[in-house]
Amino acid sequence: MTPELSRTLNAVGMLAVCLVLALAYGYQIALYELPCPLCLLQRVGFVAVGVGLGLNLLYGSRPQHYAIMLLAALFGGSVAIRQILLHIVPGTGHYGSPVLGLHYYTWAAICFFLILVGTAVMLMFERQYASEPNTERFGGNKLARFAFFTMLGLAVLNAASTLIECGPTVCADPPTSYKLIDELDSNN
Repeated sequence: MTPELSRTLNAVGMLAVCLVLALAYGYQIALYELPCPLCLLQRVGFVAVGVGLGLNLLYGSRPQHYAIMLLAALFGGSVAIRQILLHIVPGTGHYGSPVLGLHYYTWAAICFFLILVGTAVMLMFERQYASEPNTERFGGNKLARFAFFTMLGLAVLNAASTLIECGPTVCADPPTSYKLIDELDSNN
């Protein structure tokens, strides 16, 4: 696998992670389904996967960048599995609306598993680590540039929405409103 193909595959992977985050934000805004603390931790896992992918896009593929992705996917997958186990017992309820019959945390566990598999497969191709003659950021790859800045925007959006939802304190479980907005309204 050439470094350019590796960069393109990393960009496609980053866009897939962006899609997951964008869908989560869509549900949050359109259906007013505020993410619970475990959901927020899963989003952190997806953003951390994006950090590893972003490093590959900026500086070329490196095993260390893939290691960041593996650790992030293990973290996010563990949080998702914990949430599945909390809601697996009949009568314990669930959190959020289902998407194609599965809840967001179940889809997150599936996505993190796929990230683990995809990252492990990418690690098998040593030619991608060859030094690239192109020293331009993103290797001149417009898809890589678009994926990187989309992920950066979603990461900032994640941080901002979490601050608005939780304020500077611990997030409510289950969340019922945007704490920071409520505090501002009560002060006026």
